[in-house]
Amino acid sequence: MHDVIVIALSSPLLIGIYQEGILVEEIKNEGMSSDVLPEIFESLLKKYTFSNLIYAKGPGSFMGIKVSYLFLKTLSITKKIPLLATDAFFFNQNSPIKAVGKLYFVKNSSKIELEPISEPKIIGFELPKHIDLEKFDSDNLPYYGIDAVG
Repeated sequence: MHDVIVIALSSPLLIGIYQEGILVEEIKNEGMSSDVLPEIFESLLKKYTFSNLIYAKGPGSFMGIKVSYLFLKTLSITKKIPLLATDAFFFNQNSPIKAVGKLYFVKNSSKIELEPISEPKIIGFELPKHIDLEKFDSDNLPYYGIDAVG
């Protein structure tokens, strides 16, 4: 059995396959999540049996969060595979994440806040080489961080 992590918060889309917590396959794709997730998972589901689906629930690209959540939640329900999640800071060494204008999401302790940053030190998202399932939880609802503009 394998676990899969999906990070669809920016380009490229990152997917990692883990066996006993160790990264065994990494997929990077510059395409739009809505186009490539179904194609990628069609081949992955022929190759692997997943015990957990894991995703970065935000903050990040609204569309990436929505698409990955809906796709993985549907897969979770239809295949009866648990869907786990964590915030995006887990995958970028807690560096700021672009929000809007000069505002960035930052994580202070366990609280995610918006702050103006003139010269942020941005670290891109990366798949961890090893995972511990204890770091993810079943609170998998998306985290957008900013209300929709009306």
